[in-house]
Amino acid sequence: MSRSKQKILRALGHLVKQRRTALGISQEELGMRANLDRTYISGVERGVRNPSITAIASLATGLGTTVSNLLENLEIEAENVE
Repeated sequence: MSRSKQKILRALGHLVKQRRTALGISQEELGMRANLDRTYISGVERGVRNPSITAIASLATGLGTTVSNLLENLEIEAENVE
């Protein structure tokens, strides 16, 4: 996997985790809200999963936001990922 792809996936994971923790919910709760498995949520947050657009839409719904809002700062976040 290319370095830039890894950075984007880690940045997405960080954004998802930020929103989830701001809501005060567990990965399991987000999984129930998004109709995704808790282990899948964990993989997204760690940047090891490459979610489809439908999974991203489910995550956004589970987080009570829109896809565009969830991804709003993705490029900025990717620049700051190690």
